[in-house]
Amino acid sequence: MTASLEDLPLRDDLRGLAPYGAPQAPLPVALNVNENTHPVPQEVADDILDAIAIALREVNRYPDREFTALREGFADYLGHGLTADQIWAANGSNEVLQHLLQAFAGPGRTAFGFAPTYSMYPLLTRATGATWVAGVRGADFTIDAQDAASQISAASPDVVFLCAPNNPTGTPLTLDVIEAAYDATDGIVIVDEAYQEFAPHGTPSAVTLLPGRERLVVSRTMSKAFAFAGARVGYLAADPAVIDALRLVRLPYHLSALTQAAASAALRHASTMMRMVDDIREQRDRISATVEALGYRPYESWTNFVLFGGVEDPASTWKALYDRGVLIRDVGIPYHLRVTAGTADETTAFLDALASVGSAS
Repeated sequence: MTASLEDLPLRDDLRGLAPYGAPQAPLPVALNVNENTHPVPQEVADDILDAIAIALREVNRYPDREFTALREGFADYLGHGLTADQIWAANGSNEVLQHLLQAFAGPGRTAFGFAPTYSMYPLLTRATGATWVAGVRGADFTIDAQDAASQISAASPDVVFLCAPNNPTGTPLTLDVIEAAYDATDGIVIVDEAYQEFAPHGTPSAVTLLPGRERLVVSRTMSKAFAFAGARVGYLAADPAVIDALRLVRLPYHLSALTQAAASAALRHASTMMRMVDDIREQRDRISATVEALGYRPYESWTNFVLFGGVEDPASTWKALYDRGVLIRDVGIPYHLRVTAGTADETTAFLDALASVGSAS
């Protein structure tokens, strides 16, 4: 007889929770999890393979626990005078965020974010024993500085999550909101810039706000702009004291030598990867224009995806697209669906499929 979760001495605060997961299906066009659907360019892939081959020669030894070369690479990529002692990395940005919650949240503490936002924030919060508190956004999913400060001050959280730009809505977040949020709390403020590379050229990053703000953290990922979702590499920039705190909770040698080698090689080709980002922006804007022409309401997006409203029955529309070989995401916002900007051919397949389903009512 097979046991169930109810038969196990699971933590009480984990009972009834569902694990994170998006639908997975072997469809020709998968545009549901905000991956970079472009393959890594051959010249970059070749350099990554060479770096991994070199690392394999010493794979019998533990990796550099401080992943020094990789941290130097991230500092150089982010710029703004950052140094390696201000950088942290882990297996995907989710593990980076988990480290932060392990160090600064936990039992008896709270984490706060403006809903709807990235669904892993509450899951990671609860898994580390803390309590999740959800704030609210405007009807168009934006946040203004005064309202952000007011909500954060009232909640008095230990950790604040600011997704900039926001997932799943694509909404931009301006620096004045981040400054107001920081001033409204004595806790850690995490600005999640997973999609920052897809913002308009010249958009300032929250890393420009780091000097003098020892409680501010800016997290990034290689999954999106660098087409590295399968490699699982996330990182952050913060005051060196924050980095010291994260050493207290990380597992020993948490980044493999192969991961470090692959990520460092990919970073050396940042300019090549950013040219791919420009193409994704074009497809994102093409999606926005076309779904609007079909009668739906696309929201402003500074990411690699588009959230669109005016979907009378999201479940049936999602299924109709699925039946046409296109997988997108129902993120649980009534009358809305979300689609990743893929290659030109994938974007065409989605738009043709949506048009065949019918225009918005």
